[in-house]
Amino acid sequence: MYVRSAMAAMLALALLWSPAPAAAGDQPRITIAMLPPGTDVARISAAVPTIAPGVMSAGLGRVPAAQTYLDIGQGNRLFGSLYPEPLPPLYVTGSRVPPRLWSRVLERAADAPAEIEPGLLAATLEEAGVGIAARPLAGSPALIAADRGGHVDRARSCEPGSCPGVTVLSAGPEELGSLADRLRPGSDDLLIVVERPPPVRDLLAVGIAGAGFEGGTLTSDSTRMAGYVAATDLLPTILDRYGIPAPDAVDGRPITAVADGGAAAVAAREERLGEVAGRRWEVLGVNLMIWVGAGLLLAAWRRRLAGGLLATLATAMALVPAILLLAAALEPDELVERVMVGVGAPLLGALAVLALRPRLGRRAPYGAFAAAAAISIVATAIDVVAGSPFTPLSLLGPNPGLGVRFFGIGNELEAAIAAMLPLAVGAGVTAARPADPGRAVAVATAVVTVAAVLAFAPGRFGADVGAAITFPAGAAAVIVVALRPARRRAALVIAAPILALVALVLFDLAVPGDSHLTRSVLSAGGLDELGDVFDRRITLAARSFPRYIDSPFFIATLVAIAVAIGFRRVIVGWFRDRPAALAGTAGAIVATVVGTLANDSAALLLMVGTGYVAAFCGLAWASRAAACRGNG
Repeated sequence: MYVRSAMAAMLALALLWSPAPAAAGDQPRITIAMLPPGTDVARISAAVPTIAPGVMSAGLGRVPAAQTYLDIGQGNRLFGSLYPEPLPPLYVTGSRVPPRLWSRVLERAADAPAEIEPGLLAATLEEAGVGIAARPLAGSPALIAADRGGHVDRARSCEPGSCPGVTVLSAGPEELGSLADRLRPGSDDLLIVVERPPPVRDLLAVGIAGAGFEGGTLTSDSTRMAGYVAATDLLPTILDRYGIPAPDAVDGRPITAVADGGAAAVAAREERLGEVAGRRWEVLGVNLMIWVGAGLLLAAWRRRLAGGLLATLATAMALVPAILLLAAALEPDELVERVMVGVGAPLLGALAVLALRPRLGRRAPYGAFAAAAAISIVATAIDVVAGSPFTPLSLLGPNPGLGVRFFGIGNELEAAIAAMLPLAVGAGVTAARPADPGRAVAVATAVVTVAAVLAFAPGRFGADVGAAITFPAGAAAVIVVALRPARRRAALVIAAPILALVALVLFDLAVPGDSHLTRSVLSAGGLDELGDVFDRRITLAARSFPRYIDSPFFIATLVAIAVAIGFRRVIVGWFRDRPAALAGTAGAIVATVVGTLANDSAALLLMVGTGYVAAFCGLAWASRAAACRGNG
């Protein structure tokens, strides 16, 4: 009896001291206005001069408009290929999504390898006593306001922009001024405007007006890029305005505003981001094919040119990341960028080899490659650590326009640097010709790899977990081949990546870096969610190969691997008396294999890594051929 009385008293006291939900009139009013497709940031800024503009990733790759609305409402997203089935055509009729369609949405999300909860925004707001509704003529954007049961409240009686809680509506650019005028002075009201998907361009125009967003441009910790946010960032931004913690299933981060040039800067950034994917083939693929074709013709005409051409090609490939980083800073048109890479890289490569020839003799190609690779790796590391946007805007960068990765080096650069790192150290030691090249290359590789992991792997900088795995794996292989510690070979190869990953975890937790590792792996709620992480990566890795099955580069990669296996003794002979270069090649091969097995873009890493290894083997042949002719 006394126990029940005491419990009742404690419950009453708790109720008295618990903060009551804010009255509707005291709550922030947030209006999400969806604009017609094709509305750009310039038009948004012209309609509301005080708005903070930006562009928004609509999804992972190209997704249907309904998927973008669902992603906004669930604060998380996946590649469409990872869902068990395509998204059915969705629409809102009356006050709900048809039950049969919403059931498919829920089943599809439940079977996906991630914590996907459709309707999470509405459910979280309603639990906190905040309403969310859609205007009767909102159209399909009303999906943003759907709750876990697929129900959508309708805001009918209030004037647009003056409704309590969160309101989703469709509007034209000419209506934005009146909506902004209804933001109450001194309040936390927000006007969020978003171009309706699908985008006319690769990205959607977006803007936010209200306290804390006066001027400047939008950004978030999801992208770490001024003027660029993700669709999943809207949910935590809205919840943050009401002081509601974001649920664990949310992957997005709250949007903020930074002073960075306004609409003009955002438009320029959007243009560059939209060009990255389209230019890659012309600037990289076509130029590489031209180099190989021209080299074969010149070698057939003058056979003695073959060695110099192969040395130039390898050095040019090592210079490409640095040249693309410069192009990202200058943002030239496509023709200029093609010339910078297609003409500039081989010209500089040839000059480097010729400049070192008097000093190094037949070892000049090794010295030129080491210098070129060092320039690319160091320049990229400085840019990433400094937080500069140039690496994400590089054609070899993470390609944030597709919404896959927004900062850090990305898969392409990871593959290139993972291969170049041991090759550069091996080439540099070979050019220096120390008394004990095996010991020298082992020590140099260990030091350089630690520095590279610290630069590229932590979430504070690059957030590239793969760098903490592939770089040390390559380094372990270099040390094994150079020093040949027979009994500890397997332990070194296995332990080095694991120790580096542990060090990355500790560093990221101490900073904190908020990296992909801590967000998707360490924050996973149990073994099931951790299993989802690996499931996603393995599935994406397996599905990356069919995408490239008809690519000439993928076919060439498979042919090159088959030829290398068949003629491995001959190839090793090219490295006779070059133990450091051989160790570097082994490290690059191991780094490429480990990266291919551990990365969700397996086929891409295999092609890039194999390309650098093949070019370096050609350089070794050229150096050996020169030695046989007695040159140097």
